[in-house]
Amino acid sequence: MLTEERYSIIVEQVKQNKSVTLTELCELLGASESTVRRDLTSLDERGLIKKVHGGAISTDDHSFNLVEHDVESKSKMFTEEKSAIARYAASLVEDGDFVFIDAGTTTKKMIDFLPDKNVTFVTNAFLHAKKLAQRGFKVYIPAGEIKLTTEAIVGAECVNSLKVYNFTKSFIGANAVSLSAGISTPDRNEASVKSAVVQNSQKVHVLADHSKFDQIASVTFAQLGQAKIITDKLKDKKYLAKANIKEVM
Repeated sequence: MLTEERYSIIVEQVKQNKSVTLTELCELLGASESTVRRDLTSLDERGLIKKVHGGAISTDDHSFNLVEHDVESKSKMFTEEKSAIARYAASLVEDGDFVFIDAGTTTKKMIDFLPDKNVTFVTNAFLHAKKLAQRGFKVYIPAGEIKLTTEAIVGAECVNSLKVYNFTKSFIGANAVSLSAGISTPDRNEASVKSAVVQNSQKVHVLADHSKFDQIASVTFAQLGQAKIITDKLKDKKYLAKANIKEVM
């Protein structure tokens, strides 16, 4: 395949999906990682895409994000940023807290940094639950349907299970953050779960790396003023006037 053909395919994939991983591109193009990395660097220099750790994202100011990548793909992107966000988020957990931890790659990292305190957790991520239990915490999981793509428990049963709880703190993942659409996610079932938790939490924390800003997904589950957003580094400081944001890098 000619170089310009690869370029065309890469740009189209980023345009359609708003983000794409290095692994996905290698499989699609039948090319080596080193070749695809060089392609991404060249396209980034041309301003056609933005090269990030583990792949590429759209350069659009407000991209509409309809695609939900699987956990394996997302875990390879922005690993350092997610670790910094997770470390800070874990430091907010205090003795006696009753905490909800959402499904997601950044929230999963948070578990490694949690202090050894008397804390009870509820999570809709079955792998998070196992990891928390292995740390010695008391853990509850809601009823509901398993969504394999995000390894989350979702659905009406899950929402009803969560409505009985009153969380002191919640830590929620997000796919998109924008001034116009608030905090959103592509899946209606996951949005319902997140929304129920937001309503039942004294303090809501949304964990979102910088790539999630100026993005809009299908379903808004919280307005900017309803949560404290923990991110790595803001590219656009306009959000500071509209939201409670903590930068950790």
